[in-house]
Amino acid sequence: MALATVAAYGGTAVASQSGSAPGAAPATTLQADFAAAAREFRVPQSVLLAVSYRETRWESHQGTPSTTGNYNVMGLTQVADADLGQLSGTDRLAHLDLSGDPLVSRNFDAARALGTDRSKADAADPRLHTLDAAAELIGAAPAEVRTDPRQSVRAGAALLARYEKAAVGSLPADPGRWWAGIARYSQSPEAGGATRFVQRVFDSVRSGESRVTADGQALTLAADPALAPVRPATVPLAPGAAPPADPASTPAPECPAELHCAFVPAAYAKAGTAADDFGNYNVANRPAGGEDIRSIVIHDMEGTFQGSIDEFQNPSGYASAHYLVGDDGRVTQMVRLKDEAWHSANKTVNMHSVGVEHEGWAIKTGDWFTEQEYDSSAVLVKFLARKFGIPLDREHIIGHDEVPGVLDAKVAAQHWDPGPYWDWNHYMALLGAPEAAVGPPAAGQLVRVVPPYTTANQPQLTSGGKPVAAHPAGFVYLYTSPATTAALPADPYLGGALWSDGSNWADKVPAGGAYVVAATQTDWTAIWYQGRKLWFHNPGGQDTSVLPATPVLTPKSGTIPVYGRAYPQDAAYAGTGVPVQPANSTALTKYTVAAGQAYAQAGPEAVGDYWYAGSFAGTAAGDRTLVTGTDLFYPIRYNHRVAWLRAGDVQRITSTAPMR
Repeated sequence: MALATVAAYGGTAVASQSGSAPGAAPATTLQADFAAAAREFRVPQSVLLAVSYRETRWESHQGTPSTTGNYNVMGLTQVADADLGQLSGTDRLAHLDLSGDPLVSRNFDAARALGTDRSKADAADPRLHTLDAAAELIGAAPAEVRTDPRQSVRAGAALLARYEKAAVGSLPADPGRWWAGIARYSQSPEAGGATRFVQRVFDSVRSGESRVTADGQALTLAADPALAPVRPATVPLAPGAAPPADPASTPAPECPAELHCAFVPAAYAKAGTAADDFGNYNVANRPAGGEDIRSIVIHDMEGTFQGSIDEFQNPSGYASAHYLVGDDGRVTQMVRLKDEAWHSANKTVNMHSVGVEHEGWAIKTGDWFTEQEYDSSAVLVKFLARKFGIPLDREHIIGHDEVPGVLDAKVAAQHWDPGPYWDWNHYMALLGAPEAAVGPPAAGQLVRVVPPYTTANQPQLTSGGKPVAAHPAGFVYLYTSPATTAALPADPYLGGALWSDGSNWADKVPAGGAYVVAATQTDWTAIWYQGRKLWFHNPGGQDTSVLPATPVLTPKSGTIPVYGRAYPQDAAYAGTGVPVQPANSTALTKYTVAAGQAYAQAGPEAVGDYWYAGSFAGTAAGDRTLVTGTDLFYPIRYNHRVAWLRAGDVQRITSTAPMR
């Protein structure tokens, strides 16, 4: 049953369910607050509305912080010193050694990797305290600015006006002359990030925006297609880390021009004395050398933007990503696309993907990601998808939580970021591939699970056993039979993990995932998931989109094995100078698929392969060689995660077409 929440708005209780109470007209209080604040602080109303839209889409998030400490409709920041504490040694280790290759991992030295502390953000950084500064400008308590949308709008308007006046000496009536103030409000310390935010704000002013927020507020920004932005000679930036000292010594970023990316190279250096002990990525020749790029993996950093840059510049860490996206929308590339970054802890995925990290935490104190982050990430991913011919769907744009462990011992330790508060529905819409529920499914159909990311879907969650405040989430719970009183499924690799913890992905079907319908019963839908039939509540098909008739995979006969990676057969290594890999053909022994079950294909079928980087210098026998097998593998969406089946074990059948 969908849960309704009551949100405090300006002292008035407003029932909220799917944006507003059923049958109730959306409220316009927040629209009036923007008009009043624009007059009070002499900020063009279109600019104020557009800045807020590009920060939060006008969402108050019921006063809860983002994953990086932004609050309320204006995205103002308040980060306490305790929020900036170092990750513990155990937590840090979970984010290191991500090659997914036992041959590489054998040289990983935990003590050595932890010897260089990950950078800690400066608690005095004014970018972390814009809420306090803005509250002081309007004479309000910070708590009011955190929780009251009206005060957030007033405080944001006051701060924006302060930035503009400090930069140009006046408060222009012409919206197009607010470039400097908008750039400074972005809190980006890089010219590229600030410029991109300004351009987004002006794009919204030109085109107009309109939506109803989760707490039932209807807002409209009227289009101003005649807007003529004027960029001043000097644009102030927020204080922060400087770009590389010698940009000419680094490659040009492989980015769309509109993102103004930087390139800060991850460490490629010896970590110890052994010839094959190095970090933090493999030199390769993708895709020209045979390692085609098939998917894009979305991560969160479990930390700060600068902290992640510092970590990836420590060659003992054995971890890297191709790109980092900050909460202010700036993008930094750290590994060239031709090279194999160590980001997913799965060798096959690393070989054939691009890793994109996002500033923030899967669950900490925050429960949303900034709009600047979503915007920049979507622009980047669309660019990468065009470059490599990657389809924009959830079989090819996946989270780290959907990457399997390579072998039995690695499954439980595999990551679960970007977590339940990454809004896949919104993100896929930004990518131009939205999905919406279309009605009740039938057995044999292929469906995409698309629960609403609204207050109509606020599943119970805990973090480390501690309750988390109700908030929209990107998953629905699964049950072993069609009733909420039924047992929830467990995963054989996770032991006694608490069913409600965000890290327990065994009972959570992710938004966007495609699954074959096994059965239906009244308001319930069963899907084939992890070798069995599991159920979720789906009255009227409210959480599913039925896909066209599509080839899906089922065993030829009997029960077949499931693999956590797709390596070439042993014989393929002969004559290459590359050693046969440890447990080269070993399946995940606790997972199987039985006859009669069917699963969605999650990417192109391909032969098993293995890129052997060898020694740091790349000059030893067999170094930098791609071993290619002859056995085909099919990637499937097996449970919350993808996995592989051998082509010789399966047959392709076609899912049932949607009913007309």
